[in-house]
Order: sequence, then structure tokens, then C-alpha cells
Amino acid sequence: MSGWSCDRALNDLSQWLVSIAGTPEGARLATILALVSALAHAVFGALQKGRHDPWLTRGAIDFWLLVLTAPIALFLVPWPDMATALILAGAVVIHFGYKLAMARAYEKAAFTVVYPVVRGTGPLVTVIAASLFFGEHYSALQWLGVGFLSGGILLLALRNLSEEKRDLKSMQTGLVWALIGGLLVAIYTTYDAFGIRQSPDPFTFLAWFFFVTALDFPVLAWLRYRRMAAPPVLAPLMWRGVIGALVAWVSFGGVMLATMVGKVGEAAVLRETSTVFAALIGWFILREKVGPRRLILMTLVALGAVIVEMGG
Repeated sequence: MSGWSCDRALNDLSQWLVSIAGTPEGARLATILALVSALAHAVFGALQKGRHDPWLTRGAIDFWLLVLTAPIALFLVPWPDMATALILAGAVVIHFGYKLAMARAYEKAAFTVVYPVVRGTGPLVTVIAASLFFGEHYSALQWLGVGFLSGGILLLALRNLSEEKRDLKSMQTGLVWALIGGLLVAIYTTYDAFGIRQSPDPFTFLAWFFFVTALDFPVLAWLRYRRMAAPPVLAPLMWRGVIGALVAWVSFGGVMLATMVGKVGEAAVLRETSTVFAALIGWFILREKVGPRRLILMTLVALGAVIVEMGG
């Protein structure tokens, strides 16, 4: 397909997305995008937590985001206007803080402890922020669903924490960073929703978003790699980075499009079903324990998401 054809296809798709924003069709698409994003984000979190250093893994992911996104941002979509450029500058700062918090949390605590804390603190704050900044309204039943989801996620984290045998101080430090990460999830979800809604073209915003927010961690990772006494082999790490970059497009791009065509709060809540997917990944792939109590809590999380979706 030629560059002109790609540009026209993206333009047609952008116009269609804008046309269905706020409609029942947009709400249905937002649900699908948020759930796909949830699965992708669980995979993304597991990739960052796997056997490699989380700083190096995030650096490899961002490196490939730069490589894969640069041709799209520089040659396929228009350059951002001044307003969009200023919004993107803010996104760089917020997402750097989020990535820093997640790297520190994964460095100190187990994936099945960190991930639920981050995802459990985000939805409630995001729904409140969406009510304040976007004028979204939620029924009492939907608020109950948010409580089920966030409560189930945080109880899942406590359950996982009770079985951890790591150094207590290290775990406490990891949990503090996880809470900071959760607050930053709410901030970036609300901010990114504002950004993509303000942009004349959602795909222009997405392309430049992935490009500029991926500039920082490759540098940090390279500096860390050079200081290591026994640095890891790069090939497996870079392969993980390629996969992570593709997953990041689906995860972060999907939820941003969901917040554009549907409600910000509902998209944020549905995305946190990623905790269920993450627990399953931790169980089957990372060989972390998942017992009947966790399965019950995972069911509570899923039930909360259903209530939010159906209770409007």
C-alpha cells in the first residue's frame, strides 16, 4: 500500500471514530477496545517484570517503540500543531513518572503484588476525575461496581503480599512505588483522554505520543547496562522489546481510543480487568501461586467490571 493510500485510510478511519464518539456504537467499540487493552496490558506488565531487569526491559520496549513509530510520526501523519505539541510535552512528563514508578516497584516487589496495587488504585480516582473534568455521570449501581473492582484488586494484592517471603522493607518500598504508579495511572488516563479528544486527528496524536514518550528510557537503560558488572545478553532482551512495543500500541493506543469514543471512566474500569489476566499470566507463565481465594477475588473484579458496564 502506498504512503498516500495509508494516509487516506487513516484519515477515513479517524473521521469515522470522531463521528461515532458519544453514540451507542461508540460505547460498544469502547468496550471492545478497553477489554483488548486490558489483556494487552497484562502481557505488557508481565514482559516488564519477567526474568530481565525491569529498567532494561522498559528501555528495550521504548527503543523499539521509537524505531517502529518514527516512520509513522515523521512521514505518514501530519506534524502536531502547537496545542497538541504542548499536550504531548505534558504527556512526556507524566508517563516518565509512571514508568519510573513501575520500574522501581517491579525492582522491589513481586509482579502479583505490584500489579494489583497499581491497577486497583487507578479506577476509582479516574472515575472521580472523569466526573469532574468531563462531566460524566455514573449511577449508584456503577459506583458499586467500581467498589467491587477496586476492592477486589486491592484484596488480591493483600492476599499475594501475605504469601511473599521477600525482605519486608523491600516489599514496603515496592508497595509505595506501586501506589504512586496507581495514582499516575489515573492522572495519565485522564490527561491522555483530554489530549486525544483535543487533537484534530486521533492517529496523529497516537503516533506522536508513542514517539515522544519513548525517548527517555532507552537512554536510562543504556546507562544502566553500561554500569552493570555482568550485563545480560542483549538478543533475548531486544526480542522482548519488539514484542512489548507491539503490545504497547494495542494496550495504550486501545484505551486512548476507547476514552475518545466512549466514557473515560468506564474505559478505565474495564481496562483494569487486566488484573485478572495478569494473575493468570503470573500463574501459568511466571509460575507464581494462584489459589482458590485469588480465583474468588478475580471473579469479584470481573463482576465489578460487568456491573459498571451494564449499570449505566
